Formats: sequence, C-alpha cells, structure tokens
Amino acid sequence: MIDLHCHMLPGIDDGAGDLAVAVAMAQAAVADGIRVTACTPHIYPGLYENDAGGIRRALAALRTELARRGIPLALVQGADVHLVPEVLDGLRRGRIPTLNGTRYLLLEPPHHVAPPRFEDAVFALAAAGYVPVITHPERLSWIENHYEVFVRLARRGVWMQVTAGSVTGRFGRRPRYWAERLLDEGWVHILATDAHGVAKRPPLLAEAREAAALRVGAEEAEALVLQRPKGVIDNADPAGLKPVPGAGAALPPPSRWQRWFGQARRGP
Repeated sequence: MIDLHCHMLPGIDDGAGDLAVAVAMAQAAVADGIRVTACTPHIYPGLYENDAGGIRRALAALRTELARRGIPLALVQGADVHLVPEVLDGLRRGRIPTLNGTRYLLLEPPHHVAPPRFEDAVFALAAAGYVPVITHPERLSWIENHYEVFVRLARRGVWMQVTAGSVTGRFGRRPRYWAERLLDEGWVHILATDAHGVAKRPPLLAEAREAAALRVGAEEAEALVLQRPKGVIDNADPAGLKPVPGAGAALPPPSRWQRWFGQARRGP
C-alpha cells in the first residue's frame, strides 16, 4: 500500500513531535503493510512556515535514520497545502512542493468555513496544469451544506482523498457518514492515513481498505490504496488511471442510511 498523506517529519508541524515518534510511526506503517509514505507537513502561512527546502532536508534526515535502523519504508516529499492566494505562485517558484515532484498536490481547505470562490481557486490550479487532491472533505464541518461542491469538483477532474480513520469510525459518526457517502457515490480517488502519531491518529490503512471493500468491492478498494497512489507518485496522466466509479454516472437516490441521517439531523 501507498500512503499519500502523513505528518511523519519530526518537529515541523503538529505531527511527529520528535525523531522517536517519527521512527515509531514508520514502524507502525510497515507493520500495517504500507511500503511508501508521502511526508506531507502543513504549509500554512502564519502558523507552519514550511517550504520545499526545509521539507526536503527533514525528509533526507529521516530517510537516513530509517535506513540506519533497517526500516523498509520509502519516503517521498509532499505537503499538506492550505488554500491561500499565494499557492499558485509558490508552486511555480518551487517554494511549495507537489507530491514527489509531480503534477499532483494535496490541497487542504479551511475546516470550519466554506471559502469564497473555492471552486474558482481550485480550478485555477487545474488550469495551470496541476491535479489538486482535496484532503479529507468528509471531515470539513461545512460539507453538510456544500456537498454538491465536492461532487462538481470531482466530476471535473479534481481528486478527493478521504482519511482512513473516517471510514473506520475513528473520527466519529459524522465524518464516517460523509466518507461512506462519498465512497458509495463513487467520488473517492484515494484513501490515506493523515497520520499524526502512533497512539492517536496512527498510520493505519489496511483496516480502511477492508472497510471500503465492503462498500465498493475489493478491486476498487485496492485502487484507493495502491493503483491510483502509485499513479500519483509516478506522475501518471490521470486520464490513464482507473476512473472513480462516479465519473460520468448520474447520482444515485439517497440510501436508507442517508435518509435516516438527514431526518435525525433535522430532528422531530
């Protein structure tokens, strides 16, 4: 399996606090069946002032330590990029890294407020030749009233990445509902751990693959954790990769679970 979203680099964001935690995360990932991890610290101006050069140096140091300990986990560079007006300029100037130097980048929207002109900003990146991968849409508090935004983005070639722990219920009932709905309707391109530690938010992907397989089948579940992620790190043309099930399909009617959730949310 390939994990395209992990906060493993020590001491540069809210992920691994030190080298010992980073090594423990790497060991846990290998034990879970992960063979490649994208180290994707936050780039969030004013809070996490990371850039490509600093991430590259931290990545090289962690690679050296894993090799010294004989931990068979390949690491590639990336970043969890917050959506700010300077993103495109940062990408063009090389300050903001894409995933393994490819056309694909992780793009993190604000958690609690739907940003103005969000779709326009994302499509501007796509028009510049990048493939934005929206991270954890199921965990955004505003997806409830803007679900159709993510469907429109996915229909037009923007990728959706759902957190493994959302599928398995580690983030609670609401993220699990939206993760399952996105899976059921065929809009999820990738599952990733978004791991931040070992005891809490660990790098576990296999359990989510199995949970997804119950909903979308074993072949699509494998595409979520291996085929499409490999296409990303190989910089494959997205048109040549396995399309998500929802591509070109009409939206299905709401399931019984979806109808029940909506009624429960509205109350009697």
